[in-house]
Amino acid sequence: MWSRFRSQLGIAPKRAARLVRFDHTAHLLAAGHAASRVAAENGYVDQSHLHREVAMFAGLTPTALAVAPWLAVDDVAWPASSPAGASHAFLR
Repeated sequence: MWSRFRSQLGIAPKRAARLVRFDHTAHLLAAGHAASRVAAENGYVDQSHLHREVAMFAGLTPTALAVAPWLAVDDVAWPASSPAGASHAFLR
């Protein structure tokens, strides 16, 4: 299954899962959520784990990623990602 996944997507399943988690994390950070909360609720061991992964994928700190102009939060695509509108269930 791993070889079939890799041949179809060009990356291993674990890397794909990390990219999906990073994308979700980046959008929550851009929406103003605290890095510690995002880390805890998105499966990072701790905030430093989130920091390392953000640095690896984006070459930025979580704070710099949150204000990156190329990561504008689209209210249509991410309607519940604003800090006021986010439910606890959405973040899990």
